[in-house]
Amino acid sequence: MSACAHTRTDDSSEPGDDRRPHGPPPGKRRFRIAGADVSASIAVFLIALPLSLGIALATGAPLQAGLVAAAVGGLVAGRFGGAPLQVSGPAAGLTVVTADLIQTYGWRTTCAITVIAGLAQLALGFLRVARSALAVSPAIVHGMLAGIGVTIAVAQVHIMLGGTPHSSVVDNILDLPRQVTRVHPAAVGIGVLTIALLLLWPRIPGQRAGRIARAVPAPLISVVGATVVAALAGLALPRVDLPSWRSHALAGLPEGPVLGLVAAVLTTTLVCSVQSLLGAVAVDKLSAGRSGLTSGLAGPPQRADLDRELLGQGLSNVASGALGGLPTAGVAVRSTANVRAGAVSRNSTMLHGVWIALAALTMVAAIELIPLAALAALVMAVGIRMVSLNHIRTVTRHREMLVYAATTLGVIVLGVLEGVALGIAVAVGVALHRLTRTRITHVESDGTHQVHVRGQLTFLAVPRLTRTLHLVPHKADIIVELDGSFMDHAAYETLQHWQEAHTKAGGKVTFTGRGGGRIAEPASAAHSCCRPWTAWRNHSCHESTEVARSGARLADGISSFQRNTAPLVRGELARLAREGQRPSQLFLTCADSRLVTSMITSSGPGDLFVVRNVGNLVPLPGAESGDDSVAAAIEYAVEVLKVESITVCGHSGCGAMQALLNSPAEGGQTPLRRWLRHGLPSLERMADNGRAWARIAGRAPADAAEQLCLTNVVQQLEHLREHESVRRGVAEGRLTLHGMYFHVGEAQAYLLADAEQLFDRVAAVSPAAAGLASGGSAYGASAPDGSAYGGQAPDAPTGLERSPV
Repeated sequence: MSACAHTRTDDSSEPGDDRRPHGPPPGKRRFRIAGADVSASIAVFLIALPLSLGIALATGAPLQAGLVAAAVGGLVAGRFGGAPLQVSGPAAGLTVVTADLIQTYGWRTTCAITVIAGLAQLALGFLRVARSALAVSPAIVHGMLAGIGVTIAVAQVHIMLGGTPHSSVVDNILDLPRQVTRVHPAAVGIGVLTIALLLLWPRIPGQRAGRIARAVPAPLISVVGATVVAALAGLALPRVDLPSWRSHALAGLPEGPVLGLVAAVLTTTLVCSVQSLLGAVAVDKLSAGRSGLTSGLAGPPQRADLDRELLGQGLSNVASGALGGLPTAGVAVRSTANVRAGAVSRNSTMLHGVWIALAALTMVAAIELIPLAALAALVMAVGIRMVSLNHIRTVTRHREMLVYAATTLGVIVLGVLEGVALGIAVAVGVALHRLTRTRITHVESDGTHQVHVRGQLTFLAVPRLTRTLHLVPHKADIIVELDGSFMDHAAYETLQHWQEAHTKAGGKVTFTGRGGGRIAEPASAAHSCCRPWTAWRNHSCHESTEVARSGARLADGISSFQRNTAPLVRGELARLAREGQRPSQLFLTCADSRLVTSMITSSGPGDLFVVRNVGNLVPLPGAESGDDSVAAAIEYAVEVLKVESITVCGHSGCGAMQALLNSPAEGGQTPLRRWLRHGLPSLERMADNGRAWARIAGRAPADAAEQLCLTNVVQQLEHLREHESVRRGVAEGRLTLHGMYFHVGEAQAYLLADAEQLFDRVAAVSPAAAGLASGGSAYGASAPDGSAYGGQAPDAPTGLERSPV
C-alpha cells in the first residue's frame, strides 16, 4: 500500500499531531496502514524471531516464552507505550536476571514475578517518576550491560561446544577447560558458521546487488544459513523443541521466601524500566536525526512520553507474565531496525507482534529445524557486543572507569542487583573523593600574590583555604582565581570575611572566575560566568576601565586561555600538530561576530575547516570579485583535505542581506559593494515569483530580511555546485552539501531538509541519548541487545551530515 494513502484513526494518532487526514468524513473514516510501516514491521519481525528464540534458550525458559514475549511486547507496549517507534520484547539485558529467577524459583513463579514487576512499573508510571531513572550514572548502566553481556557470552560458549552451561558465570568460566576437551565438532562448526555469516553479511560488496542483499537482516541469514547447512549435511544436533501450545505453562502463585521475591521483583522492575527508558530516549534521537522523515508523512518527530512508556511496559509485562512469556523491555536492535526501515508510527511495532504470533502458530515445523548451537552463537555475539569499546573509551575520558569496572565485576560475580548497588556505592565514593580533591595553590610574582582554587569549594576545603590565605601579607595585592563550578555557604562566608578583613588592612583583593571585585553569593556564583566562549565579556568578569581598551582585553583573554584552557587542550593540539589537520567538513559562514562556529556545532580543534566572509557568499567560478580566497579554500578543502561535506550557514540579522535589500543597485566601487554583488542572485531569486520561497519550520519568515537570509543559503549552495571540484565530488558520491540557518536571538539551528527549501529545526536531544548515539562528550543511551543506536562516532564534530541537500 502506498505511504501516501496513510490515514490514522483518532486512537492511533500521535500526541501533538494536529494534521487532518484526507478521505471520508470522521464518522466514516477507514483505518489504513502506511506502506512504510508494513515493510518496517517485516524487517523487524525477521530480526526478532531468531533473537527471541535465542534469548529464551539462554534463560532456560520454554522456547515459546520468547515468542510470547515478542508478540505481547509488540502489540501491548507498541499500542500503549509512549515511544511509538521503540520495539519491545525479550531483551538480552534481562537474560541473566530471568535465568537466575528460573533457576531459583521455577518457571511458573518467574512468570508471577514478571506480572508483579509489571504492576510495579504501572505504579511508577502513574507516579510520573520516569525521568528519575535517567539520573542513574551512565557508567553504571553501561557496566551493568557489560557484565550481563559477559555472563551471556560465557554461558552460550558451552552450548556452542556441545555442552550445558552452569547457573553461575564463575562456574562457567572454571568449567571451560573441561568443556573444551569434550567438544562436539558439529556444534562448533554450526556456531562458527553462524557467527561468520552474522559478521560478514553486512559487508557484502557491491552497490546494487550488495545493497539488496544487505537489506535482509544478518541475524536471520546467519540462523537460516546454519539451519540449511545442518539439514543438508544431516548433522545430529540438538534442535529447537517447541512443545504443544496445549502444554504451555502459565503464571502461577509465587512461591518462595518473601524477601527473595521482593528482591526479584525489584531487580526485574529496575532492569526493564531503565533499559526501556534509555532506549526510548535513544530512539528519539535516532528518529529526529533521520533525514527526509517519510516525506513529512508523520509530521515532525515527537518526543517520547517516558511516563506513558513506563505504563506501556508495565502492561506488557503483566500480559506477558500472565500468558507465560519472558519479561519485556525496549530492545535496541529491533528499535534501530524499525527506525532505519522507515517506520512512521506505532503501527509497525504492533504489526511485528502480529507476524510473531502468526509465525508461532503456523511455522512450528520450520522453527524446529533450527540447531540450538546456531541460536547460542547468535546470542553469544549479542552478549559480546554489549561490552562496548565505545562506552569504555567514554567512561575513561570522564574518569569513571572505576565505577564501570566495579559494576561490571559486581554483576558477573554477585548478580545484577548486587552489581548495580556496588556500582552506585563506588560512584558515590568517587563523587565524595572528588569533592575533597580541591587544589589550592599560592604563588607570588612581582609583589602580587595569586591564590588559585581548582575544584569544588566546600566546607571540606575550608581549613586548607584558610591556611593558604593567611600566607598573604597584610596590604598585599592578591588575585584569587576560582575555577570550580560550586561553592557552599561555609566557603562563601570564609572568603567574604577574609576579603573584608584584608581590604580594611589596606590590601587589594581581586576575584576572577566568578563575580568581579567582590565574591558572589553561592546561589548566583555558578551563573555569573556561565558563558565561557566570550572571555572578554564574561570569563574574567572585569568591568573596570583599566581593561576597557581592546588591547588590554586581548591580552587578558590570552592570559585566561594560557592559564585555564591551554593545559586542557595542549595534548590534543600536540597530536594535531604531529598528525596534521584532517577535518571532515568545510564550514562556510558569515563573518558576523555573533556566529561562533565551534559553539553552535559543538566542534573542537581539527574538526571544521572554516571559511568566513561578509554574507556567507560563494562567488561563481570566474566571477570578477578581485578575491579568489573562497574558491581557493573550496578547492583546497575538497581536493587536498578530502572533506566529506560542505555546509553553507546563514544567520538572522545579517547586515549584508539588509544592505542588499536597502540599496541593491546603488553602486560605488568600494570593496564592500563589489563583494555584495555576489548576493544579487539571491535577491533576484527571492523576487522571482516562479520559484518556491525558502521556508522555515513551524513559522513564516519574520520579515523580508529573514526571507533573504534563507534564500541566500539556497542560492549559495547552487553557486557551490558550479565549482568543478565540488561538482566532481558530488557526482562521485564522496561529497555532500548542506544548508544551515542559525537564528541568533533564539539560539536555534535549522537544517535545509529537502529539495523544497524547507529549513527544519534541529531538536535538542538529552545527553542520555548522545553517546551511544553520539558516544562523544555526553553518554548515549544503552543498547541492551548489543548494538549501538544511530548517532555520531565519538569524535564526530557536528552531525550536520544527517540532512544532505
